[in-house]
Amino acid sequence: MILEAILLTIITASTPLVIAAMGELVTERAGVLNLGVEGMMIMGAVAAFAASYSSGSPLLGIVAGIAAGAVFSLLFAFLTLTLVANQVATGLALTILGLGVSGQLGESFVGKPGVRMPDITIPFLSDIPFVGPVLFHQDLFFYLSIVLVIGVHWFLFKSRTGLMLRAIGDSHTSAHTLGLKVIHVRYLAVMFGGACAGLAGAQLSLVYTPQWVENMSAGRGWIALALVVFASWRPWRVLAGGYLFGAVTIGQLHAQAFGIGLPSQFLSALPYAATIVVLVVISQNRRTTLINTPASLGKPFVPDR
Repeated sequence: MILEAILLTIITASTPLVIAAMGELVTERAGVLNLGVEGMMIMGAVAAFAASYSSGSPLLGIVAGIAAGAVFSLLFAFLTLTLVANQVATGLALTILGLGVSGQLGESFVGKPGVRMPDITIPFLSDIPFVGPVLFHQDLFFYLSIVLVIGVHWFLFKSRTGLMLRAIGDSHTSAHTLGLKVIHVRYLAVMFGGACAGLAGAQLSLVYTPQWVENMSAGRGWIALALVVFASWRPWRVLAGGYLFGAVTIGQLHAQAFGIGLPSQFLSALPYAATIVVLVVISQNRRTTLINTPASLGKPFVPDR
């Protein structure tokens, strides 16, 4: 069925956006603005492809992608949390660095056949007409993204540690006065965000396009950043927004396939144009934005000041 095929491609396109955005959501909830999602994602993609190609195991590729994203995020954390460098400038530099380093590391893998992550078939449920193949015959990344949304929601709003993290994001000075380890928590939050970005990159090179292509993240890290704002820092809204942006991305591909009389460049720009439009619409409701935005987001913290 055409509709079933379209839904499957939307899920595949949306999954890396959801995973990367969930990691950035936790990072920003802790009060840290990391604009280097694109760089961490592309590093995860090249590490996952290299590991899976060399070993023949996509699971090792996942581990390598997560590790690459987490390690790369530590560079950002050291510069911004320990040396108190500007978070915006450091995040942008991290993205540029990631794109350059990944291109260099992946040069020898261009054109090599990849190892695709196999789908997981859930017995009985996968046999349900239409719903079964769409929801219960998917790759591991899809199920991890759903578990991630549920887990992050529980962590932030149901656990004591999540409450501490949100308190640090809302007022790091007050949290420090109460004895909370602001820098320690923020280091862990940044590493979690990097690990999720690396996992999202691994999905690109193991499922979405099981091969290595330079700059294959293609701006998805920036969309993930916008998705966090679109979702007002709420996990379930990230899931919904991720599938909305994924649908726009796949929609322009199908529009080209159906021969709709619009320039291909215009159709290719649609996902990013949609991102800009959504951010403009959200910015109109300034009161809601201010209420949900972590008050200490992007602000440096030095304990002895």
